[in-house]
Amino acid sequence: MAWIVGALILLLGAATTAPANDDPPLMPPPTAPSAESRYTDGLALAKASDWRGAEQAHREAIRLKAAFPEAWNGLGHALRKQSLYDESVRAYREALRLRPDYPQALEYLGEAYVQVGRLEDARAILIRLQPLDPVEAAELAEAIRKASAPR
Repeated sequence: MAWIVGALILLLGAATTAPANDDPPLMPPPTAPSAESRYTDGLALAKASDWRGAEQAHREAIRLKAAFPEAWNGLGHALRKQSLYDESVRAYREALRLRPDYPQALEYLGEAYVQVGRLEDARAILIRLQPLDPVEAAELAEAIRKASAPR
């Protein structure tokens, strides 16, 4: 008989501590976007030529992870496509500070220099770029050649 009383006490105690059936389920907090996901969004927006959207996505990636040379390069590209050359040059320089031999950032920086008429600076970038990536170097060399051609 004592074991029945003990079992009843255990059952009654368990019943009072069980969660209520009408409590809402606990939901995990929404996952915040990562720097990498915002960078990927920026690439997709750039591919669609949404330069303002790409700029915003890359800025958010950088806010989440400041030491992200690819995002700085993407930001520079989006800014350059909006003709915001001074800002784009700063972004490319930051990408190169973080990753000094980054071929795409070098090529894009050279393109920005060409677009603002700084051909000597573009040529200096070309010299740095040639041993790193001949394809990117050829693109920059062509841009310099076109900008140097008489009109």
